[in-house]
Amino acid sequence: MALTFSRRLGGAGLALMLLSPVLHAQSSTPDAPLTAPAERAYDLPAQPLRAALRRFAEQAGVDLIVGAADLDGQRSRPLKGRYSVDGALDTLLAGTGLGYRTDQQAESGRVTVHLIPAPPAQSAAHQLEDVVVSAARGHTVAGKSPRKITMISRQQIEEQMAISDDPGAVLANLIPSYSPSRQKLSNTGETFRGRTPQFLIDGVPQSNPLRNGGRASHTIDLSMVERIEVIHGASAEYGLGATGGIINFVTRRPEKPGFQQHVGVSLTSDDDFQSDGLGHKLDYRFTGQTESWDIVAAASRQERGLFYDGRDRAIGFAYPGEIQDSTSHDLFLKVGYWLDNDQNLTFSANRYELEGNHDYRAVPGDPANGVPTSAEKGGAEGDPMFNKVTTTRLSYSHGNWLGNELDAQVYYQDFEGQFGALRSGSFEITPGVDQLDQTRNESEKLGSQFTLKRRGLFRDRLDLATGFDVLNDETRQSLVLTDRVYVPETEYRNYAGFLQLDLRPLDKLAFSGGARYEYAKLNVDDYRTVEANNGVLVRGGDPDFDEMLYNIGATYQFTDRVQLFANYSEGFGMPDVGRVLRGIDQSGQDVDNLLALEPIVTDNREVGLRFNGERTRFEVSYFESDSDYGERLTEENGVFVVNREKVEIQGVEATLDWRVTDAHELGLTYTHQEGESDTDGDGDVDTTLNGLSVAPDRVGATWNARWNGALRSFVQVNHYRDRSFDQDDLDFDGYTLVDASLVRALPVGRVKLGVENLFDKDYVTYYSQAGRVSPDFYFTGRGRVYSLGYSVDF
Repeated sequence: MALTFSRRLGGAGLALMLLSPVLHAQSSTPDAPLTAPAERAYDLPAQPLRAALRRFAEQAGVDLIVGAADLDGQRSRPLKGRYSVDGALDTLLAGTGLGYRTDQQAESGRVTVHLIPAPPAQSAAHQLEDVVVSAARGHTVAGKSPRKITMISRQQIEEQMAISDDPGAVLANLIPSYSPSRQKLSNTGETFRGRTPQFLIDGVPQSNPLRNGGRASHTIDLSMVERIEVIHGASAEYGLGATGGIINFVTRRPEKPGFQQHVGVSLTSDDDFQSDGLGHKLDYRFTGQTESWDIVAAASRQERGLFYDGRDRAIGFAYPGEIQDSTSHDLFLKVGYWLDNDQNLTFSANRYELEGNHDYRAVPGDPANGVPTSAEKGGAEGDPMFNKVTTTRLSYSHGNWLGNELDAQVYYQDFEGQFGALRSGSFEITPGVDQLDQTRNESEKLGSQFTLKRRGLFRDRLDLATGFDVLNDETRQSLVLTDRVYVPETEYRNYAGFLQLDLRPLDKLAFSGGARYEYAKLNVDDYRTVEANNGVLVRGGDPDFDEMLYNIGATYQFTDRVQLFANYSEGFGMPDVGRVLRGIDQSGQDVDNLLALEPIVTDNREVGLRFNGERTRFEVSYFESDSDYGERLTEENGVFVVNREKVEIQGVEATLDWRVTDAHELGLTYTHQEGESDTDGDGDVDTTLNGLSVAPDRVGATWNARWNGALRSFVQVNHYRDRSFDQDDLDFDGYTLVDASLVRALPVGRVKLGVENLFDKDYVTYYSQAGRVSPDFYFTGRGRVYSLGYSVDF
């Protein structure tokens, strides 16, 4: 015991020693000078200033931060001719009383424009500003919306990826009320405000709600992502699936005019540097921007080794999906062409593959005696598990079509997700004998989205957005080793139209509201269930559903610094159709009459307060998420089944960002959520939701320091509090994790060092304590992990 404790302190000491250059950095070292982007041609008419600035930012390829600048009632001057960024802003803002400053990322060269009420003095304090949400269907500004919206920047993504490239871990660290990562390929149990989030890539749905295998966050490498836009709470903005919220991965775009390349390499290891625990990653990116063309071409390849916990034990393998002992590839291409200064065509394609190396087999644990599920070399049965996903998109935008903004896109996604092999009674062919088999989910989506926006009506008091969406989703699940149908092919067709408005009747008061009509139709042919479910014949059918979904919200600017907000919104989703269909075990069933296939409509209510000071930003909100006929998963004989019942969830989210000095930022996060379901069908909720639904209470802290123009550090702490449940076998013992990273710019390129689980904490994951206690799912979390990377841009 003493030896183990000493080794942990020694490992932590080594990690802190590696970070020690921070203590000796010279904070007076000047930042590298900014490189001004090249001039570009513009032809923007006089119009409401908000619309003009948005259009300018899109064409210039800069990020625009509105902050405390008041754009209401302001109009721009015409912008025609060739201008630099500064020259264009000087023209657009002339006579408005507004000023600006520009920042440029040292690594990428990308420019961010900050609007401020007056030209800044040289010693002006940093302003924590709000960010324009470009991916929203209506006119939405984070920090001024009646909904809570989290914008995750590229810098934040890189800070997290220096520590861990697991998407679940990145999202859990950056999104309040997102469940702790399972550290697996399957993200079942990783919920958002107690419900399922809808994952998008540039607005293209990635989630597969008809047969949710929990793989939607693993369809793109995060090195291909520019930012992540998160809408909290139920939303019908993109249709099916967003009962918990929307997580939209916005892909890379050229960072500045001309042609640039990026090359990166990174190595990972546990703290004992065991050979089978080593991993590496290579990534390459080419970007180009000319007067008419934009292009991004990128590729990545990653090898992951075996994972070890805080006591240097091999972490077990889960048949639903693993990221350890795997190889992944991603190929990404995005090409844009400007027909003129208002019209743009963009084509993008992404091919992502992750496949297990199939070198290890799981060793069951003993939860009652604290023995975790482990792994040993060789003996893996069946075929390797994998994700193989292709996403393509063609979009067209027009910035001034008869005074309107028009956005349209068509998309296609092909998804294949194979699970690991196991012996289960649910696969049996011979009665009473567990059968070895493994499942594969396949889904194809073809859809389109059309949005028309009109801004600045009634003297810039009213903005309107309307649109129409179409989606066709075909999903099936097969048993691979015995070549059987597990879930029959299910076709889902969805047609939806929406209208959204933003009204500013007073300078301090703003309303938003809208409606979306959803029409959905399922089609399932006659099929026969597997032998384990009595091999019964189920008559097919084509049930249809329709719902009118509403949202309404308001913001009130109580003072220049304080804003109150409130909203009500509804989300539309389907239950896990695949689980329902494959679970039928009684004859005489008809798909047209299955009540369990009725849609899930979620009501979300939220109230909150924002404070935006010179150096401090604070936001707190209380939310409720209810569904009269929701979905709750329970485990029966090792298989998840769907329970349709009333579900109520409540929670609180609070975040504080404080720029202590120009070089040091602190962040604090507190989240709490709880929920209950009606398990006896009497109309009253009576049983607490477990870790498959609600996340634990969390207190988080971050410290971000820029010591000079070449050196910066990042430290984060997450404490998950204990929680008990009504189920006797579920009980969560909380834990605290600390991560850190250091980035140093070199004469050529930059080097980064990350340490995950800095103090080598030995713990059992939240899912394994609070969601599913089983000898096959009693997983410990990763122990201390080192990551060392080098990248160069040229």
